[in-house]
Amino acid sequence: MPRILLIDDDEHLAAPLTTYFARFGCTLESAVRPSEGLAKLRAGQYDAAILDVMLPEMDGFALCREIRKESDIPIVMLTARGEVMDRVVGLELGADDYVPKPFEPRELVARVQTILRRQRSAPAAATNGNSAQHRVFDGLSIDLDRRQVLRHGERVELTGTEFELLALLAAEPGKVFSRDDILNRLRGHEAELYTRAVDIVVSRLRKKLEPLDCIKTLRNAGYALAVARSEPA
Repeated sequence: MPRILLIDDDEHLAAPLTTYFARFGCTLESAVRPSEGLAKLRAGQYDAAILDVMLPEMDGFALCREIRKESDIPIVMLTARGEVMDRVVGLELGADDYVPKPFEPRELVARVQTILRRQRSAPAAATNGNSAQHRVFDGLSIDLDRRQVLRHGERVELTGTEFELLALLAAEPGKVFSRDDILNRLRGHEAELYTRAVDIVVSRLRKKLEPLDCIKTLRNAGYALAVARSEPA
């Protein structure tokens, strides 16, 4: 049963959401303060976190940044204003999705389920039927079973969304994947941010893979993994 942590200072929100998530086979736990939420994340094993933007102690963006220093757990942001810039900032900080308030509980459950389902299915989908789960390139190693990436032998911590993007590109090195191709894998964001969301995730991934320069942009076409394939040692 997936275990989800909600960090939101609205104490009236946790109880009905806990009941609603349970109907769909998920355990929802809650914290009203970021410090409490961070402590729970460090002490327990959670499958996803839901963060409100407007929080005491620190806002949801700062909290997302703190979580990303320690964990690649999937993160869904809740934004009361529903402003595009809030969503862009959340994505840039490493959030996997966002839901504007007010929201229907079923929508939030669906977003979380989509993220968890993507994570479970990413390795099989990325190989496109190929049984080889370990892809090795010059300076880059991708273990699809362990969801582990090594850059020159050093582990790179990626979010679920970043890993799925890299796995997609690595499935067919040199092939240009359009934004629509990528969105079919990373769907879950509202249409108004579709293109922007892809660019943000690509930018985050590139930064984490530095000094490797292996993701190329083809103007008006999309993105491709441009690095030589090698055999695992």
